[in-house]
Amino acid sequence: MVADLMRSFDVGAAVLGNLSALYFYFYAGLQVPIGSLMDKWGARTMLSLSMLLAGLGSLVFSLAPGIEIAYLGRVLVGIGSAVAFVATLALAARWFPTNRFAFLSGVTMFSGLIAGVAGQGPTASLVLAYGWREVMFAASVFALCLSATIWLVVRNSPNELAMRQPRKAKSAPKHSVLQNFREALRNREVWTIGMIAMACSGPMLAFGGLWGVPYLSMRYGLPRPEAAGYASLMFVGFACGAPLGGWISDTLQRRKLPLLFASAMNVVFIAVLCFGPDMSLTATATLVFLLGLNGSAMASTYAFAKEVSPPHIHGSVTGLVNMMTVGAGAILQPIIGVHLEWLWDGTTKDGVPVYSAAMYETAFLSILLIAGFGLVAAALTTETHCRQRSFPESKAQ
Repeated sequence: MVADLMRSFDVGAAVLGNLSALYFYFYAGLQVPIGSLMDKWGARTMLSLSMLLAGLGSLVFSLAPGIEIAYLGRVLVGIGSAVAFVATLALAARWFPTNRFAFLSGVTMFSGLIAGVAGQGPTASLVLAYGWREVMFAASVFALCLSATIWLVVRNSPNELAMRQPRKAKSAPKHSVLQNFREALRNREVWTIGMIAMACSGPMLAFGGLWGVPYLSMRYGLPRPEAAGYASLMFVGFACGAPLGGWISDTLQRRKLPLLFASAMNVVFIAVLCFGPDMSLTATATLVFLLGLNGSAMASTYAFAKEVSPPHIHGSVTGLVNMMTVGAGAILQPIIGVHLEWLWDGTTKDGVPVYSAAMYETAFLSILLIAGFGLVAAALTTETHCRQRSFPESKAQ
């Protein structure tokens, strides 16, 4: 929708980057509080209400007469979507054995990223056929239906399903939500692990999620649906690799080694994209797929972060890592947009700014920088061998 939104709202790359990144600002900023509140409210209630809000946000966006209302719609979608991943992992933790958590984190990513694939090529075709407003309206209807379905189908635990202990209140919790929030934020190891997740998700959120389509269209002269299809290969790679990455980590009983390898390859692949020789479309498509496949190794970061933190803050820790994962999009999307405007030579087409392939490749250097930070972070982690670390307080409980 990049060109359509620029034309509809009469904006350039920097403003559009901010519009897209607003989703990530609110999504990322709410992760730790949501993790802390999950036990109190329950995944079923939070998911239903959040999808209701996301549906209303999509409706507002589809009807927006100007950029300001579009901002509001995007914010509502970001707030509404913020619950999804953390709540799903909370359900996974309650319904499945703990030694499958990394694998299930990957399965959750796979399920979610199917929408990333559909959000590229297929959606581009729908936008061309019906218009971006009609497509966003349809998305709002889908989200509202999903909200109702979650409320009717989802249960927080097997006990609740069996109606033996429906929403049983926990007795006198020792730690408040605010205490858990603060303790998670003070855990330096979790921040280091989150930096790895951020570096692995950055290419997908910045390239696959926004700037890859106009870049591939400019670089190879592709029509928008075809360019979107190639950009979606990053989501395909990430989706296919996420369950595999979690399974490999669980099977090897290693967290650090797979993440260190993935972080190193992340730097190599992005460097090739930015500095490599001119490549054929097939070679570039392969690189895009490999970037997604390699980045999916971060599925194990959620299990890794839980293992280096006390059990009573696992919800907060999961939220913190997910905040940093999505934070990559909040940081990189507008940075790339600003960089493009700085490099822009004033060329336009049908009232839309035109950026050359070389401009895009230069702007993608910000992705390479974050990938480098991720490699350093991976080297600084301490292996857990997939075992929960002991904490004096945990033993007391």
